[in-house]
Amino acid sequence: MSISQISVEEIQRDLRAFLRKLETGESLVILKSNKPIAEVTPMKYHPSKLRPYGLCEGEFTTPENFNDPLPEDLINEFEGK
Repeated sequence: MSISQISVEEIQRDLRAFLRKLETGESLVILKSNKPIAEVTPMKYHPSKLRPYGLCEGEFTTPENFNDPLPEDLINEFEGK
């Protein structure tokens, strides 16, 4: 797998070329003002194939209170109050 660099400006100028590179399996490092800001890699699976059910079975458990209402103070923090 090869890794190339591409600027934000190049992506904006020709999005289709950017996507074609990803479709061929190329990973890209995105540069903004010549500084790397992100790495984009192609998908490892074909989007039309469904992921198998139960892939992470047993790796975590959902707490009993998962669906309980959030405490008022936590809601206030999220809302910036």
